[in-house]
Amino acid sequence: MDTGSHLLFGATLAGLAMLQPEVAQEPALLHAVLAAALIGSHAPDFDTVARVRGYAAYIRVHRGITHSLPALLLWPLVLSVPIAWGFGVWEHEPLVFAWTMAAVVFHVFLDWLNAYGVQCFRPFSQRWHHLDALPLFEPVLFVTHAAGLIAWLATGLNPGWMFLWIYFFTFVYIGGRLLHHQSVVRFVRMRLGLEGVCHVVPSLYWFRWQFVLESSDAFYTGNVYSKELTVKDIYAKHTEGGMAVEATRAVDGVRAFLHFAQRVHVTCTERQDGYEVRWRDMRFWHNHKLPFGVDVTLDQDLKVVSQSLGWRKKAWDPPYV
Repeated sequence: MDTGSHLLFGATLAGLAMLQPEVAQEPALLHAVLAAALIGSHAPDFDTVARVRGYAAYIRVHRGITHSLPALLLWPLVLSVPIAWGFGVWEHEPLVFAWTMAAVVFHVFLDWLNAYGVQCFRPFSQRWHHLDALPLFEPVLFVTHAAGLIAWLATGLNPGWMFLWIYFFTFVYIGGRLLHHQSVVRFVRMRLGLEGVCHVVPSLYWFRWQFVLESSDAFYTGNVYSKELTVKDIYAKHTEGGMAVEATRAVDGVRAFLHFAQRVHVTCTERQDGYEVRWRDMRFWHNHKLPFGVDVTLDQDLKVVSQSLGWRKKAWDPPYV
């Protein structure tokens, strides 16, 4: 999810922790748990520092080892020890550790629900796992938790029971989105009548989804709104320029892209001075465009002239991944 949502959930986890009498009665312990939950809720995304080495390095690292199974233990250990010592609540270090772990685990769980995905089962599996149930920014959950946080700050009362109900609603809502997603996948398969891998990506609205279905010879993209399905584009999988396409596979940006992408579509355009090869991940189409991928320019001798990896859209434009 987005950084703001992760931090918000960290704050509400600290409110939930006030169900424990020692947290509610000791200000220093509450402050320690709040700091641990806020930092822990963002810690897995510390891998964004890889951007300083370029977008290819970022693609390889982001939501990888920092979101893995070992990280679920390492982040709480690294964070809870100095926090408990710094706030003078060392005798409560196990409790601080537990709430830090809750924040880290909840962060990774939310990222798993997103269409971008996460390598959350490393080192046992290098696969990207994504449940495609929630967008990067989930307005219902954000508003619900923000309202609870405002109520806490406005009243100053113990918010433990309030946040218990908010988190109960959160998991019920997530369960509903997962079930709805599965029903939309079945609906797309039934309406298209095609065999192949189908991805359905959520929007900011409950009943609006977009899909891509990969058959043996083409990619089908479209929208689902309530019980209406519209096919927007059909992309043939076979392309010309085989030698030019193969020449780009060794390019750093292409290797980073293929490390992450799943529904890959590649095109080659011959130009007067060479070739342009475009690699795209079909999962993230929008408005008849394919905004995520890598472009490689080659000269007539198939030598790389330039490469460009990343998103070709504004941050506030769909898809929200």
